Parts: sequence; structure tokens; C-alpha cells
Amino acid sequence: MTKDEIKALYTMRDMLQRYGLPQPSRAGFIRCPFHEEKTASMKIYDRDYHCFGCGEHGDIFTFVQRMDGLTFKEAFSELGGDYGDDRFSARLRIYQAQKKRGAERKAAQRLAWAKERTALLMSTYREWLGQLEPLSDAWADTYRALQYQEYLWELLDDPRECREVAKDLI
Repeated sequence: MTKDEIKALYTMRDMLQRYGLPQPSRAGFIRCPFHEEKTASMKIYDRDYHCFGCGEHGDIFTFVQRMDGLTFKEAFSELGGDYGDDRFSARLRIYQAQKKRGAERKAAQRLAWAKERTALLMSTYREWLGQLEPLSDAWADTYRALQYQEYLWELLDDPRECREVAKDLI
């Protein structure tokens, strides 16, 4: 895969997701991972980035180099680049990268669905609690169910736990 093919395949948002960084705000800013700061100063564009705090800028290759401490050649290979002329190998890497992105997209959809489902159940249980006789058996069961959904909600907000919980909910 060539440099241009890799750039066409990945966006900066894909790189943020790869490293577990939050998605940019509506204005396209995040807190720069390369220096300590309290407010977001790194602007994320489709194909590159620029930090107004530390002056760091570059494309997806530069970002991977900085995050992992790699040379360009290592970052190029990490993203599926191939210096040889082996067409099958290049097509295979493109295919694998596309499958990986598809799997990541599906995981994000499962997580969104799990959050939506949990929010709906919490809302429903809260409504029922207001209609049931306090401390009755039905009220106690509903309260326990609400507590469980609130527990799941907290797990879904934790980036380390959310993928496992989302898999279990589906």
C-alpha cells in the first residue's frame, strides 16, 4: 500500500480512536496528547492536525510516529504500508485494514445501541417507581433493576470496560 492509499484509507479521527483519545469537539478541538494543558488546543482536520499550544502539526504518519515513538518507516509499516512491489500483499493489507475499520465501526454501533437501551430502561424503571406502592415487592424489584441499569451505565462510560459490557448486552 502506498502513502497516498493509506492517507485515503485513514482519517485523523481514526487515529484518535486507535489511541483511545476522545473525539473532537464540534469545533474540531481536543486536548493535545503531546503536552500538558487544561483546555483543548489541538485542531483536528480530516487528514492532519495542528496544536496551537505546542506548535505540533502533521499528518497521520507524524501522529503515529509521535504517539508510538517510531520512525517514519516504522509508522508507514504499522499503518499497512509496503515498500515492495508485491501487489497481493498490498491488497491484503488494504483488505485487513478495511475489515478492522468495519469491526471498529460495528463495535461503536453496539456501544451506542447499548447506551441507548440502558438509558431507555432507566427512564422506564424511574417512571414505574413513581407509580408503584413504595417498598412493595414490585417496587423493590423495579428498584433493583434500576440500580443494575445505572451500574451498566457507569460501565459503559468507562472506556476500558465499555467494549466488554457492550458485547455482553447484545
